[in-house]
Amino acid sequence: MRRSAPPNRPLVRAVLLLFLLPALASPPLPAEERIDYDMVTRIRQEGFRSSHVMETASALTDGIGARLTGSPNMRKANDWTRDRLARWGLANSHLESWGPIVRGWSSESVSVRMTSPDVAPLLALPKAWSPGTNGPVRGRVVLAKMTEKEDLEKQRGKLKGLIVLTDDLREVKPQDKPALERYDDKSLEQLWEYPPPPLHTPFSPEEFRRRREFRRALNTFLEEEKPLAVIDPGALDGGTFRVQQGGSYKKGEPIGVPALVMAIEHYGRIARLLEQKREVELEIDVKTSFHDDDPMSYNTVAEIPGTDRNGELVMLGGHLDSWHAGTGATDNAAGCAVAMEAMRILEAVDARPRRTIRIALWSGEEQGLYGSEAYVMQHFASRPIPTDPKERENFSLRRSTGPLTRKPDYAKLSAYFNLDNGTGKIRGIYAQENAAVVPIFQKWLEPLKDLGATTVTMRNTRGTDHESFDAVGLPGFQFIQDEVEYETRTHHTNQDVYERLQRDDLMQASVVMAAFVWQAAMRDERIPRKPLPKEETRPVPTPGPTRK
Repeated sequence: MRRSAPPNRPLVRAVLLLFLLPALASPPLPAEERIDYDMVTRIRQEGFRSSHVMETASALTDGIGARLTGSPNMRKANDWTRDRLARWGLANSHLESWGPIVRGWSSESVSVRMTSPDVAPLLALPKAWSPGTNGPVRGRVVLAKMTEKEDLEKQRGKLKGLIVLTDDLREVKPQDKPALERYDDKSLEQLWEYPPPPLHTPFSPEEFRRRREFRRALNTFLEEEKPLAVIDPGALDGGTFRVQQGGSYKKGEPIGVPALVMAIEHYGRIARLLEQKREVELEIDVKTSFHDDDPMSYNTVAEIPGTDRNGELVMLGGHLDSWHAGTGATDNAAGCAVAMEAMRILEAVDARPRRTIRIALWSGEEQGLYGSEAYVMQHFASRPIPTDPKERENFSLRRSTGPLTRKPDYAKLSAYFNLDNGTGKIRGIYAQENAAVVPIFQKWLEPLKDLGATTVTMRNTRGTDHESFDAVGLPGFQFIQDEVEYETRTHHTNQDVYERLQRDDLMQASVVMAAFVWQAAMRDERIPRKPLPKEETRPVPTPGPTRK
């Protein structure tokens, strides 16, 4: 056989370099995101065929009830969730303390009725941290608008011994949109599109400070003027109304007088009688209690230990606290029941994640994300707390600046996933302007699209506990959920009860959440992080206290 001519080696090298140089000059392409379809199948089967999510939701809402931060019921919820997670086989189930910020308060009974010109029961509930009446009180009703600081001086010396309606009667119109709202394809497509952020946030720190200062001024004014009680008109209608804070949750600050919110239909009757110059008398009996035996508040924490990456973390959770008018079902027993069910599913299918999966159920969310923010500062990162008392009072990781102190666990957290938008099924996830996570989450949604979870949006969403993580540069995410009746009926209202929970939606959300945290726990790399401005780092302080 004739031998071929020897190769022209310089030419070969030149050709190879011609093809290799572009590859050497370009960064390597990211690895293909792997999906554990077998585990997703097991998660789906366990989550849909053996669900405990409604049982958990009933225990939190029916068995315990409203869970105002610092209240005896919040303590019961902390203990019950800790014990239930341990019973399911989770490791290191315990409570972690924070505070002291929020004093305990509970409402024990309320009765409001008209005694003149007619006798009629009226639907009203006391505001949180409002004092009671010390037995039944009767008094004449007046309307004295008190919604701004300027209103207070106009009423000085006029209100002692009276029952005060605090605002004008608003017009109630027929419902012009359905109470039930779900995303359709068009609305999900609109959510996917990223609009430029507004120049000013709708609820700025200055507005937050102004409202708090007015509430203090109002409570001080009322303590000085000594009306028997004050009554606000309820938002919404049909007997549904929102009830939030009245007196101060900080010990030593003014708490005012008994303050209630009344259903607009009953408030309206009284206001119209007053407009007609008719004298109206009410009888009010409110019993409330303050609880100062334990000044600390608590988060519930438990985990499934990791294997080869046990030192790294994936977290999930929701806020366990609620307001007190209902039983805190959609806000946020739903999110907590889903997060707990996601952990139960993973434990039931004998999941052995590479990273530790940790659940945290927060308290203090309704007062300002206090529980999750304290946890982040204890474990991951903090900023300097101002020495000036006024600035310290307004301190928040989300609003404050200064050098970031990164703690050892800062490098170990891959991501935190939060659920807190009611009972609706998960339709996707907010990427919080983190472009690097979009293709990852899109891949994770592929085996879940038949469940209606389809959308990843670059948009930010605010107002709940993922912000505490996002504020220090950690990947914190909130899921997109169907609205259902959240704003129209249940959010902070007397109708936020178990009956408003949707079983199929919560089962679907549990499966999606379990699949997401599993994928995050198993991937080779941590979830990509958004860049933070270059900041000075500081020494690691001593961790906060823990109650087992």
